Amino acid sequence: MAPDSYPNLPPENPLPPEPIAPEPPVSSPRGLDAVIDLSAHNPVYDFRLVRASGILGVIHKASEGDFYADPLCAERRSQAEAAGLLWGAYHFGKGDSSGAEQAAFFLASSRPTPRTLLALDLELNEGDPSNSMTLDQGEEFVQAVATATGRLPLVYLHPNWANRSLRITADSILARCGLWVVDYRASPEIPLAWATKGWQLWQYASGEYAGRLTRGRNRIIQGVGPCDRNLFSGDTTALYRFWNVAS
Repeated sequence: MAPDSYPNLPPENPLPPEPIAPEPPVSSPRGLDAVIDLSAHNPVYDFRLVRASGILGVIHKASEGDFYADPLCAERRSQAEAAGLLWGAYHFGKGDSSGAEQAAFFLASSRPTPRTLLALDLELNEGDPSNSMTLDQGEEFVQAVATATGRLPLVYLHPNWANRSLRITADSILARCGLWVVDYRASPEIPLAWATKGWQLWQYASGEYAGRLTRGRNRIIQGVGPCDRNLFSGDTTALYRFWNVAS
């Protein structure tokens, strides 16, 4: 995932292609390959085809910082839920406003119901590294969301960013959140603060990565363009239980 404050929106092409993504590496800890994440940059053609391709859950970008709301989130939410997909929303954290201000903007943008999975994308802001969300801002964001909704969001993290840049410790409120780890190697490194808990979602491929490294292990997902792919650490029953508990 990446910041896109000024998105170049894709056309809503009624004739969907058949993008492909790699199967998780054979040596990886296997999980349920049934969750994708999207933003306005990802073309979506028909969520009914997405669901028919075996995808069960969608986590869509809702907001970034304290001023940018994804313009397609609300429309796609109604379409995805009508197709029988679980729905989630994430916020891309930035450093130029407080965590509480960003949390309020995220909740106003995503308009979560009790069935909406919530997540904080806490990573390096590649467009402006000096404007990356800090540890204090991330903790304040999570606390504000928990106070407003009564539940903790997932936290999307790369292990290097968690361990070396933010230096998240086990006593941080972030470590109480479910881990959504991003790591495109054969198996993910677990950030130290989650060493005893492990991951709940693992982003094992991005849209760009999937386009480059299929190597014959292809799984067609109809109804959507190249997008980020995630494993869930459990079976279908556990995924629905997790989504309902976390949401």
